[in-house]
Amino acid sequence: MAKATKKQALGRGLSALLNDSGTEVSSPDKLVGSIIDLDLKMIEINPYQPRTYFNEEALRELASSIKELGVIQPITVRKLDSNKFQLVSGERRFRASKLIGNTTIPAYIRVANDQEMLEMALVENIQRKDLDPIEVALSYQRLIDEINLTQEEMSQRVGKKRSTVTNYLRLLKLDPIIQTGIRDGFISMGHGRALINIDNQDTQLSIYENVLKGKLSVRQTEVLVKNLKEGTSVSKDIVKQETPEFVKKSLKNLNEYFGHKIEVKVAKNNKGKIIIPFHSEEDFNRIKKLLQ
Repeated sequence: MAKATKKQALGRGLSALLNDSGTEVSSPDKLVGSIIDLDLKMIEINPYQPRTYFNEEALRELASSIKELGVIQPITVRKLDSNKFQLVSGERRFRASKLIGNTTIPAYIRVANDQEMLEMALVENIQRKDLDPIEVALSYQRLIDEINLTQEEMSQRVGKKRSTVTNYLRLLKLDPIIQTGIRDGFISMGHGRALINIDNQDTQLSIYENVLKGKLSVRQTEVLVKNLKEGTSVSKDIVKQETPEFVKKSLKNLNEYFGHKIEVKVAKNNKGKIIIPFHSEEDFNRIKKLLQ
């Protein structure tokens, strides 16, 4: 096993902990509760990881931070057989460390069965700020289906109001194309909540296309859905205004500068607002520096 760099030396290596580098790690009791520098090759990905998308740009930023400062917060793993460990939490730190060629990573060792692994992975991910709404909804659904929690029990477990949990779960009733639109950031959770009120999925998709074409706000989408359900004509207020030429000329430069698709909303009097999306805490800090 390669030695950890000084910046990563938050824990002891296996040989130091067991006082014998040639000993097979067969008893979890020798390691539980310890933080050790663990060989990355000995760590398996968590099969219960609810996160399905890892932003490459954000990973590179985290990798640069780890290269400079080391892994500040150890990952958590559980002991398997034959000198193997499995990630409980910290997959982004694990991936970023591999990205810069590190061979070890500080790891906190614990014991957990499969159900505990699933619950810990789901709950830990739900608490993160950078999960998209559909990932959160799917995590809630897995807690209900696989750990047999009621919505009330789950709201207590994750520290969220039951109404919040219900709102996320309702997103899973949307057409899969609309769910993908939420995941990719084309529309927000607010748009999705408005579209849920349309039972027919073909009609959902039709309205979704209108929302994208017209770049409608959540409020405009709500009005559109309300008028459709009431059988009234579409209000002129929800018709999207043409983007002014002075905005069009600068939009490409703004997108390139911030590294994201910037949204600009302009009213008839040419007043408006600029919306800059971010995908993680690291991405937010990067944008903040650009604005300083």
